[in-house]
This record gives sequence, C-alpha cells and structure tokens, in this order.
Amino acid sequence: MVIGYNRDAKANYNVALLLVTLIMFSLKSTKAQIGVTYGSDGNNLPSPQDVVNIYKSNGIGRMRLYYPDPAKLQAAQGSGIKIFLDVPNDQVQNFAQNPQQAVQWVQQNVAPFASSINYLAVGNEVPQEVRQFVGPAMTNVLNSLNSFNSLADQIKVTTTIGMSEIKNAYPPSAGEFADLPFMDPIVNFLEQNGSPLMLNVYPYFTYVQSQGQVSQDYALFTSPGPVTTDPNNGRQYQNVYDALVDSAHAALAKRGAGNVPIVTSETGWPNSGGDSAGPGLAGTYYRGVAHHAKYGTPLKPGPTEVYLFAMFDENQKPGDAVEQHFGIFNTDGTPKYDGINFNP
Repeated sequence: MVIGYNRDAKANYNVALLLVTLIMFSLKSTKAQIGVTYGSDGNNLPSPQDVVNIYKSNGIGRMRLYYPDPAKLQAAQGSGIKIFLDVPNDQVQNFAQNPQQAVQWVQQNVAPFASSINYLAVGNEVPQEVRQFVGPAMTNVLNSLNSFNSLADQIKVTTTIGMSEIKNAYPPSAGEFADLPFMDPIVNFLEQNGSPLMLNVYPYFTYVQSQGQVSQDYALFTSPGPVTTDPNNGRQYQNVYDALVDSAHAALAKRGAGNVPIVTSETGWPNSGGDSAGPGLAGTYYRGVAHHAKYGTPLKPGPTEVYLFAMFDENQKPGDAVEQHFGIFNTDGTPKYDGINFNP
C-alpha cells in the first residue's frame, strides 16, 4: 500500500491542471483587434479592390464601412477581412417604423455578404431628431437578421455613440449617461443580445479643447508614468484614451450592464487642418493607440478592439477643415506613418 496516495485527489489535480492549461491557451489565443475605417468623401481615392489589397498587404483584418457600398462589400468578400457596417442615420427612423424596410435592406445589403460582416451599427452619433427611433430600429434589424438563416448568430447588432453621451467623465468612475431615455433601451438591448457598445473616442479633441489642462503627453500615450488617480477606486491613468473609455464603462455599470464590452469604433489624430494637428503628432498617436489595444484600460484590462480613423485623407469631407486630414495611408497605398502595428 502506498501511503498518502489518493486516487480522487490525483484525478481532481489532473482536471484542475487541464483547466489551467485551457485557460492559459485561451489567454494566449486572445489578441487585440485593430481595424481601420474606410470612408468615401474624396475624389482621389483608390478603387475598392485596391483598398482591400492595401488592407491585406498591411495585415489589417477589420474594416468599418459607413454605408453599404456594393463595390466595397464585393471587393472585401472572401478576403478574410471582417466588416463593421453602419446603417446610415437617414435610415434609422424608417427601420423603426417600417420593419419590412429593415428586412429588405438586410436582404439586399447584408445577406449576400454575411460571411464577411460581424457588426451592424444602427446609426452613428445619431442627431437629436432620430434618437427615439434607435432602439426600435435595432430590434427590427435584429429580427430581420433572424429571418435570414439566423444571421443574428454571427452578426452583432449595435449602435455607435460619441463621448458627448457621457457626463461627469472625470474622474472616470463618475461617468454616467447624459440621456437615459435614449441610452437605457440601447443598453438593455446590448446586454440581452451579447453585443458591444460602439464608442467614438478622440483624445485629440479633449486635448485641444482643454485650454492647457490636458498635457500633450497624456493625450499621445507618451507620458512616462501615471498622470492622475481616480479618487473613487484608486485606478491610475497614464493616457486620456483610457480615462475616456473607462468613463463609458462606468456609465454602463451604473445601468447594471458592466459586462457589456466596448469597441472603439473610431479614434485618430489629424495630420493637418487644426490646432496641434501634424504628421509627427498623428503618427505618435496612431502608434500609441494600436500598441495599447492589447492592454485594455485600468477598469477593463485585456485585449480590445479598436478602429483607427481613417484609411485616407478625404478632401470632400464636410465640416471643419481638420475632418479631412485623418488618413493613415496615402492614396497610392503607402503608409503615412511608420511603426503602426496592426496586429499587436
């Protein structure tokens, strides 16, 4: 008889060891995802097929499209690139009030390309006059996906908001949604359907609007150490980006939805056209945010999904001049900035 041998204990140990191994494998297999937004407001942009080739040659596996352009969707089909597709703002009210219109839109623009699409965002920072329709439109789009071989199992329905939806963003733990009648139905939908919240995050605008209260290093991921500590939870912040994203995490938690993940649907720094805009600063920001994606935030550490804005400068984009100068590639396909790691 062998003293101290316990068959059950050994079996339990082996099971525990297997579980630890599987967990470690899972952690190693999980990585950050970097995508790039692909807009069309320019008269000098490459063809969709050329753009897809630029994505592939640079190892960019995710693309955001702001409307269902058949040429772009066709070019991306079979490329291995995953598409984050917007339902344009001008369709939101229509889809909320006319479910059949949502079905027809999905049939025409989503079903033929379903293997390439992983997100449908119903609206992008929707204007005030259509806010009440976002929640119902999301429901009708989801139902439409389910009518086509349960496409909702592979395509997550969501919406995109900006930081203007968060009030009391400092300290980050104080963040809460500014318009609960708008956000509560959205948050409930996301939680019930396992979808992420899409958030446009721009430390650039926080920096230039801060009147000197935010340092450039803090905005550009170049601070050598923590800049601020959240007094409510002790979390330390070394960059503006984390503070902004965590204020949204805090807002979700206050609505009982702290488990809803956040995908950064846009982030960038302009290379011209505004205060503190320039290629040197822009390159620093894009390198920093892409590298940082694998670490997550103080409240939610771990690999994240981030979409850099944008693929090209767009010389016909409306709005302030700075809006035309966020491109990270030249129109001939060469990168504007060295060292951006699209697979951190």
